[in-house]
Amino acid sequence: MIRINDILETLQDHNPDAPTDIVERAYIYSAKVHEGQMRLSGEPYLSHPLEVAGILASMRLDSVCVAAGLLHDVLEDTHATEKDIQEMFGDEVLHIVQGLTKISTLPYSSDQDRQAESIRKMILAMADDLRVILIKLVDRLHNMRTLKYHKDAKQKKIARETLDIYAPIALRLGIYWIKNELEDMAFRVLYPEENAFLASRIRTDDVEREKYIETVRDYIKEKLAENGLQGEVVGRHKHFYSIFQKMKKQNLDLNEVYDIIAFRIILDTMPQCYEALGIIHSMWKPLAKKFKDYIAVPKPNLYQSLHTTVFGPFGERVEIQIRTKEMDRVAKSGVAAHWGYKEGKDSTGRDGKTYAWIQNLVETQEDAETSGEFLENVRLDLFSDEVHVFTPEGAVRSLARGATPVDFAYLIHTEVGHQCTGAKVNGRMVPLSHVLSTGDIVEIITSAKGRPSADWLNFVKTSKARSRIRQWIKNEEKERSLQLGREMCEKMFRKFRLNFNEVLRSEEMEQLPAAFGFKTVDNLLEHVGYGKITPRQVLQKYMARGEEALPGDSASFFDKIISKVRKKRPADGVIVNGMDDVLVKFARCCQPVPGDSIIGFITRGTGVAVHRANCVNVLKESPERRIDVQWAADTTTAYPVEIAIRSHDRIGLLAEIASVISKNGANITSAHTETKDRGLVETHFSLLVKGAAQLDSLIAAIKKLKAVSDVKRLGM
Repeated sequence: MIRINDILETLQDHNPDAPTDIVERAYIYSAKVHEGQMRLSGEPYLSHPLEVAGILASMRLDSVCVAAGLLHDVLEDTHATEKDIQEMFGDEVLHIVQGLTKISTLPYSSDQDRQAESIRKMILAMADDLRVILIKLVDRLHNMRTLKYHKDAKQKKIARETLDIYAPIALRLGIYWIKNELEDMAFRVLYPEENAFLASRIRTDDVEREKYIETVRDYIKEKLAENGLQGEVVGRHKHFYSIFQKMKKQNLDLNEVYDIIAFRIILDTMPQCYEALGIIHSMWKPLAKKFKDYIAVPKPNLYQSLHTTVFGPFGERVEIQIRTKEMDRVAKSGVAAHWGYKEGKDSTGRDGKTYAWIQNLVETQEDAETSGEFLENVRLDLFSDEVHVFTPEGAVRSLARGATPVDFAYLIHTEVGHQCTGAKVNGRMVPLSHVLSTGDIVEIITSAKGRPSADWLNFVKTSKARSRIRQWIKNEEKERSLQLGREMCEKMFRKFRLNFNEVLRSEEMEQLPAAFGFKTVDNLLEHVGYGKITPRQVLQKYMARGEEALPGDSASFFDKIISKVRKKRPADGVIVNGMDDVLVKFARCCQPVPGDSIIGFITRGTGVAVHRANCVNVLKESPERRIDVQWAADTTTAYPVEIAIRSHDRIGLLAEIASVISKNGANITSAHTETKDRGLVETHFSLLVKGAAQLDSLIAAIKKLKAVSDVKRLGM
């Protein structure tokens, strides 16, 4: 276990003037409140905050950040209070620790809601002070290093969250060493067979690869020296997860991944980098479209380097990165390299456009209606590769890869997006769905009469554009539903000789929304327009408050419809908003099965469509028409689901897969097999299963078959 003296020495090595008293006090307080607590490894709990603080100190972060690292769990796991932290360590440390404290004490309907709210809280705190996320990344890093002490299910859950949220944040912040370590550790947990395969294959060739690295490295140094350049040349293997991703995306075998080894040239000045690039290109032929100049156009996370891929000394592809020593320091530490705090220095992290993506996360989280939608927005912002495009004035803008002129318009300003009617790329008119490429000059054509279209949701790639379009559609639909609800109620009240306009001004009507759980009459009428409440129900409640009964009405219109539905069809195993046997249909796009988190969507005329909670199609639709649904506890029905299997072709494989499916209790309703290049086969099965647990165990069993390389559920 690291000692507090080691941490203090590291702090003073990097900054002899760094105040250490706050760190010492934080250590004493943390040791006191964590006393008696143990980690699953059997070590004292204090070992964890000490390790976190040690890593933060090695990253050259300031004393306040290191002290907050020592205290990051005290509010969540001990009797410590916010008042204690404030009085002993000040507002700055308290703000950071508050941002790091997960939301675990409040009741939430699902783990997804709790996770979403914890991440939402962290992002809001991160926008004020980037040290919040730096500590969180280091906290997650140490937890991943000790993940083996958790049960398998917990390991997979933590590893998946790490891969989905924290590794992409580390990438965004330019802290590549944390990003790579998080990805590789998560990869070992989530894809153990693939990790073992890569490890065995790459280690087998280790001696030969090391000899190759030494030969090429010496040759590059020799050529640089001949031209008067002295620099460091480093050869390295790509990380396993990076290799796996490339194989998966491009459908490659390992022996087809040519750039497993990459070289880095580190020089003193920027002009030397371009000179070295010329030398490399004169030695070996460069690969077309594989050159990237991140020195002239740095990445938003501050990363700068020249990237080129050449045909190496033996005709193989070799990736070479060229950068200065300062660029290399930033490439290793990202934003932390610029975090040389001094007393009184601004610590908000609001460094203009450099961290614009953080502000985008903050803005889009405000518009998210559900935890699923919020997490989708986070993943959209974090996972996307980027393209760099230019405004007509020459300003650089970064967008997600696959982004369109509509995304660009919303990046400029929400009103520009709303009024966008056309676009020019490199001086030529293009469709609004046109995919932008790095280097494009984009000009947006607007009109005061322009309006967003729901069709745009089918091609926009950024969460900002998606959330702004949804918000506009929601407001428009809100107006239409309000008008429709008013007209429907007028018609219903008129049947009983009541003037609805006069009723709206009555005292009974003012109190009516509360009976339905709404604040205003407009809210109530909107939901009538959406179809969630019938005009008859509104009339009944109104008459009941006036102590009158509807003529000949012993049951509500809605109840009558429900009773008819019950007579016509058997139960579907889904309860809608607390009522079973409501007319439902299961969405074909995502094919939910028992065990999946689900959400209902009120359709026009065909009842409630049941989708998986993370289905992109339902997330595109108006939130006002969503309705709570849940699986009935006693459902025994088999539900349709589709899976896709990628494998290497061999005799008897199809029969073997069918046998595994049968042994796991699922029924095959159809199968389609297609042979691809290089002996690969893709097979689609339509199955009937009783739930997500059965499907998961079935997929795990198929993955164990030797020739099978990948199995995935469709409709994700």
